[in-house]
Amino acid sequence: MEKAAFIINPFSAKKNYQPFLDELKKKVDNPLYYISESIPGTDDFIRANFDNVDIFVAIGGDGTISTVARNLINTDKILAIFPAGSGNGFSNETKFNKNLDELLEKIKAGSFRKIDTFTVNDKLSINVSGTGFDGKVVKEFEKTSRGFKNYIKVSLKTFFNYKPIKVQFSDEAYKQYNGRYLMLNIANTRQFGNNAYIAPNASKSDGLVDMVLVKKFPLTYSALFAFRMFTKRLKDDEYVTYLPVSEISFKVTTKNWHLDGEFNKIESPVHVKVLPASLNILV
Repeated sequence: MEKAAFIINPFSAKKNYQPFLDELKKKVDNPLYYISESIPGTDDFIRANFDNVDIFVAIGGDGTISTVARNLINTDKILAIFPAGSGNGFSNETKFNKNLDELLEKIKAGSFRKIDTFTVNDKLSINVSGTGFDGKVVKEFEKTSRGFKNYIKVSLKTFFNYKPIKVQFSDEAYKQYNGRYLMLNIANTRQFGNNAYIAPNASKSDGLVDMVLVKKFPLTYSALFAFRMFTKRLKDDEYVTYLPVSEISFKVTTKNWHLDGEFNKIESPVHVKVLPASLNILV
C-alpha cells in the first residue's frame, strides 16, 4: 500500500476523523498519511511525496477533494476519496462511499478513468460552483457548525431577503440570456451534494459543463422546486435554463461565489473554461 497517501481534513465529519485513522492503521501497515493543517500544508505534503505515490486519497468533503485534485491536474497521479463532508456531492457522483475495505480493494487494483474539471477565473473546480443565492448561502453556512439541517435553515433565511443578481454575457450567441437570476451554477457533475441534482444531465467526461440559470420563483413554489431537484426533474422546470458550454465569459453583479462548496470572492468579468480529461479518478 506504499503507492497510496491519505490526506485527512481534521475539520470534516464534525472533526471526528480518529475512527477512520484507527481503522486505516489496523488494515494497512504503516500507512502514509497527513492530517492537514492548512491548504498550503496539503500542497507541501503532496509535493514532498509526489514522486513516490501513485494514488492520493482525500478524506473530507468537496473542498478537501478539490484542494488535493488541483495538485494532480494533467499528471499521471490518481485521485481517490473517502467521503467525510456535509454534502459529498463529488464522491457521490464518482461512486465512493465510507467502506474502507472497498476503497483499499480499489487502491490495490489501481484502475482509473479520466474526467473533466473546469476553472472559474483560473481557480479549479471539480464538481459544482456558483454565484448568487447559493454563493450567499455558502458564505452564511460557513459561520455555522455545518450539517444538512443548518444548510436548510440558512437557505430559507437567505431566500426571504435575497435580491436577484444581474448576468450579462460577452458572446453574442448568449446575450439572449442576459437578465436577473436567483443563482447561476456551473455544473461538471449532476449534484451539489446530499443528492440535490441541480444539473441532472451533466456529465463529467463530455468536455462540457452545464451553466444553470435559475430565475427567482415565489416562496410558495420552493417545495415543488426542491422536490424536482431531489428527484432529478429540474430539467423540465420553467424557472431553470441549461446552457452546455466548454468555455464562456460573462459579468455578474456579485463577487460572492462558492467553488465546490467553499466560499470565494471572484471579480467580474468571469471566465469559465473546461479542462477536458484532466484528472485521473480511481474506479
